[in-house]
Amino acid sequence: MPDRLLRRAAPLALLALLIGGCASQPSSTAGWLIPEPLAVSYRTELAIARLSEILYRAELSEEQSAQLYYDRGVMYDSVGLRSLARLDFLRALRLKPDMADAYNFVGIHHTVSGDFDQAYEAFDSALELAPEHEFAYLNRGIALYYAGKTELAIGDFQRFLALKPTDAYRVIWLYLAQSELSAEQAQQQLAQHALILDKAEWSGNIVRFLLGEISEQALLDSVLQDLSGPQLLAERLCEVYFYLAKWHESQQQPEQALSYYKQVLATNVYEFVEHRYARLEMARLRGEVQQIDAYDEP
Repeated sequence: MPDRLLRRAAPLALLALLIGGCASQPSSTAGWLIPEPLAVSYRTELAIARLSEILYRAELSEEQSAQLYYDRGVMYDSVGLRSLARLDFLRALRLKPDMADAYNFVGIHHTVSGDFDQAYEAFDSALELAPEHEFAYLNRGIALYYAGKTELAIGDFQRFLALKPTDAYRVIWLYLAQSELSAEQAQQQLAQHALILDKAEWSGNIVRFLLGEISEQALLDSVLQDLSGPQLLAERLCEVYFYLAKWHESQQQPEQALSYYKQVLATNVYEFVEHRYARLEMARLRGEVQQIDAYDEP
């Protein structure tokens, strides 16, 4: 889900440390559709180490410390160390209680843990501090969606979509929520929204699949369109397997859905919304009771 959820929160001072790279085009579609977990970049590890050294050794103001805790939390979150990330976000908020981005992350982590009431409070705080924080609407909508408050979730997804109507991912999340109330009306709305999607974006293929315009295999094959490297491949597989899993779940095919959710987790694209909630989706499919974890700084 490029340009959408949490990449906007990556500290500008650390962007030069992010990993990149290119690879030759794959010769076999089937082989390249098996996720190869992304490795943690040594640059990311080095960035975390440097931030820690500055935090523990430098003389900093409370505002500077809060920003560095937040920055380190973002880095921890990007490599899947979410407990450490949450602790840093809480530390940042203790020092600077008006940090909307930190509230947004805390809300996400509460949602993943199944603590929806705390998630709502965190997202509400983010939006009170920064009403223009569009991703807080998405994330609060997701929390409401998983809590079964579908109509409220639809309101947040509609507001999020209105800010960028050409984004396929915003259309898809609204469709998922609307499908909970009426599959037929959700399809009609999806068809209308599809008319103005950015046709240059690969993600439009997911919408086309949900509309029945292309087959599952055609959607999987489309992952290889204009592929620039292993990072993009892992990101697309993370996304496509998640939404295929949701579709198979709607078709009463839980085993196939579970298989696809496992493929999502295998990509290690921790910062994508699809990876974040794949495990929660699996727990719901299995009927497992979500255990709420209490996180606070020792």
